[in-house]
Amino acid sequence: MARDSEKRYNSKNSVVASDSTTNDLRHTTSLPPPIRDEPFSHGFFDRDEGTVKARREWLKMSFASVLVLWFIIWAFLSIYWAALGRSSTNIHNLTGYVVDFDGGEIGRAVTQAFTSIHSPEQMSWLAIDPGQFPNGPSDVEAALLDDRCWAAVTINPGATNNLTAAINEHNGSYNTSVALTAYITTARSENIYRGPISTGLTSVLTSVAKTYSLNMAKQLASRTDLSTLLTAAPLLVTQPLGFVLNDLRPFDVPVASAVDYVGLIYLLILSFFMTNQLLAAYTQSGFGRRLKLRSLILIRLLWPTILYLLVSLMYSLLSLAFGVPFGRKYGQAGFVIYWMMSWVGMMALGLALESMITILTVKFIALFLILWIIANVSVAFYPIEVLPAVFRFGYAMPFYNVSKTVRTIVFDTKNQVGLNFGIQLSWVVVSCITLPFFQWFVRRQEVEAWRKSQIQQQEKA
Repeated sequence: MARDSEKRYNSKNSVVASDSTTNDLRHTTSLPPPIRDEPFSHGFFDRDEGTVKARREWLKMSFASVLVLWFIIWAFLSIYWAALGRSSTNIHNLTGYVVDFDGGEIGRAVTQAFTSIHSPEQMSWLAIDPGQFPNGPSDVEAALLDDRCWAAVTINPGATNNLTAAINEHNGSYNTSVALTAYITTARSENIYRGPISTGLTSVLTSVAKTYSLNMAKQLASRTDLSTLLTAAPLLVTQPLGFVLNDLRPFDVPVASAVDYVGLIYLLILSFFMTNQLLAAYTQSGFGRRLKLRSLILIRLLWPTILYLLVSLMYSLLSLAFGVPFGRKYGQAGFVIYWMMSWVGMMALGLALESMITILTVKFIALFLILWIIANVSVAFYPIEVLPAVFRFGYAMPFYNVSKTVRTIVFDTKNQVGLNFGIQLSWVVVSCITLPFFQWFVRRQEVEAWRKSQIQQQEKA
């Protein structure tokens, strides 16, 4: 009986175990399959842990970039806005000469009209003793070409006497515009001349001529020969005073804008592209990591300089192909001088980028690039004299000095080419000082990181 009882107990337990196993299997097979976290398989609003974390990081980085752009707008772009925004109220910083070679009624009227101008939006005019110009108006032209003033007005010798004689003789062939000559040099800075200078100058001269004509008409009204004068020489009555605007250095090469201003931005972009390419070449090839510090510094300074020579040649040939007349002042040497200036300009711009990318890395070099562009562009559009005083740094900017050299070569403006080259080379020297220091600092960090990795590998081994 004991054996029968044990068999029944084992049989019962066996049935219970079998039922439990069956229930477990049924429960297991009823569970959904596990979700596989594969790439390229999620929606934007998915709530799984990986997507939520990635989306949060994406939003944080996106808004951080907006904050960076806000900083750039107010810290960097505001420089250019400040340069142009206040230039119209600083026109009085530009000086003009009024020289009375006449000494008569016309000379006094014109001199009085110009020297009485006191407006921040008008040039400041100085009445200069004609004794300072012994050769007459030609000496005034020379003073303007030497950048001693921005415009000049001469009341030509005998202006009053010649007009009086023409009236008395009823001389209908007399040209009333020979009395006054206004001189400008548009090629010196075409943007300021096309705006405030030319507009203000012609406005004052037109006003003077109109006022003088009204006064002269009152005097002529009492003449008994007025009808004869009106018939023979009506211009002497209606417009007895005129003027000639003489542009000594006209900006007559439109494509030159691509060389002395806009094209300089492209020159900087080419330098930046070269900097990025060379950095990629050093890192991806592993060549930079194999070199000693001294060798790496030398190759980072010398190799870009050689490549800039080749790139600047193509850049210069592009301007030549589109008709920029480089031979006006220096003949065939003009193109070579321009090429050399483009080369040292790329060196000044590019080596600065080469130096800064060492410490800023590719991630942040764009910040310096924007600042570098804005700082150069701000001082190249208008004369530095009409910009706020803080922009006096512009005399040392690469863009400004390339532009001055181009204007000398193409338009024969004042020759300061030697000074322009010297300033560009000064920037090269600065980069030759900063780049080795930055590279030494970065190399020291790289060496320390490498040593730590070696120690960790040894500990794992």
